[in-house]
Amino acid sequence: MRSNSGFTLLELIIVLGIMVLGFAAVAVNFSAGNEVMALKAAARDLTSGLRYVRSQAMISHSQATLDFNLGNNSYLFSGQNKIYTIPENIDVTVSTAKDELHEGIAHLRFFPDGSSIGGRITLENNAHSQKININWLTGHISIEQ
Repeated sequence: MRSNSGFTLLELIIVLGIMVLGFAAVAVNFSAGNEVMALKAAARDLTSGLRYVRSQAMISHSQATLDFNLGNNSYLFSGQNKIYTIPENIDVTVSTAKDELHEGIAHLRFFPDGSSIGGRITLENNAHSQKININWLTGHISIEQ
């Protein structure tokens, strides 16, 4: 009797097929993860900008705003010319006082004592979302997933 000590071609093809399916599943998860990471990065950047504006209001002892252009997903800080953008595939909704909305621009205002007009910014990408809450009394800014 002869002993076979190797693998058959059929066994090798089955193993390679399983490996290809496994790598395809991992690749799909990575691409979905990129969208989530972009959404979280945009929320962190916007939160950082809001905190910067709040600190500027407190340091300068005057009102400061973050002006958000809802038409092109961009924002800028009062007193600065640099425009920051959020990727177009992220939908943005801003909830704030009616008096702070003018021609597609939402003004998120902070006062010298650190308080704010309050509001919420919602960033959505497919089934994922990040909500940035601004407490009107304290001006505290937090991210809610």
